[in-house]
Amino acid sequence: MTLSPSAFHGQINKNMSQKIRIKLKSYDHTLVEKSAEKIVKNVKATGAIVSGPIPLPTRKRIITVNRSTFVNKKSREQFEISSYKRLIDIYSSTAKTVDALMKLELPCGVEVEIKV
Repeated sequence: MTLSPSAFHGQINKNMSQKIRIKLKSYDHTLVEKSAEKIVKNVKATGAIVSGPIPLPTRKRIITVNRSTFVNKKSREQFEISSYKRLIDIYSSTAKTVDALMKLELPCGVEVEIKV
């Protein structure tokens, strides 16, 4: 017995309809990597399909200030802060997957945005 492509496509759509997208953001790249690794490990243990972590572009924010308060306009100093982002997509999630995500403890300094 062979499966027709349309029957197979219906199975994929049924499984892929339950999609969770997680965005992680932090100023420290090691925290983002550890958090993403922890999320992927816990979600795979529940049997869901994980795509990622996908690195998103790093945003560098550069701020220039005068070194002195009154004179020496040409003397300036620059500060920069980089924000690192990762994207994780979870397909065919179950209630067990959502419970695992809710119980997960991540380090402080990581902003997590979850879309269902």
